[in-house]
Amino acid sequence: MEVIVKKKNQEQISTRQLMGVTEITEYSLKTASSEAAFFSIKPCNISILSEESLSGKIYSLMSVLKGVAEIEFLCLNSRESFEGNKSFLRSRIAAESNPAVRSLLEQDIQYLDHIQAQTATAREFLLVVRLRNLKDKEIYSHLNRIEKILTENSFAVRRYGREDIKTLLAVYYEQNVTTEIFDNHDGERWIINER
Repeated sequence: MEVIVKKKNQEQISTRQLMGVTEITEYSLKTASSEAAFFSIKPCNISILSEESLSGKIYSLMSVLKGVAEIEFLCLNSRESFEGNKSFLRSRIAAESNPAVRSLLEQDIQYLDHIQAQTATAREFLLVVRLRNLKDKEIYSHLNRIEKILTENSFAVRRYGREDIKTLLAVYYEQNVTTEIFDNHDGERWIINER
């Protein structure tokens, strides 16, 4: 009886509750313990920079870190992973007796390898800013100040909005940029408005 009750309670927990997300605002992700805003930093190819340019970039980053103590760094894949798909195809090849079908499955694996090789360097570099002890009216000016500091230090920066944060969560939790699993409210996409 106890197992059935636990299972029923687990089924009623929303995706956001499982992740600890209380709200996705126009500029941040709120959890029970904190609120975070995200800035995307466009990476530069440091292998082609001169020693002076590289020193300048390091100094600029140091200046940003001195000016904004609450910055955290996050580096993650910005493209989906195909390892699960390839594993499934390998198991299908092992079980398949028809050579023509096996050949097609092998071609599928080669195609996924090709796609993954093209996006192997698809990384996303984010600055995470914890919004602590700020009133709602102070948040925009605080985020604008951080964005200005980053821009003045020669970083190509973009502040994440609600849809960007949803995509970030989809990639982080599912390694999938095509899934829209983060509705504004759980189940929102399944509501049909009849007019």
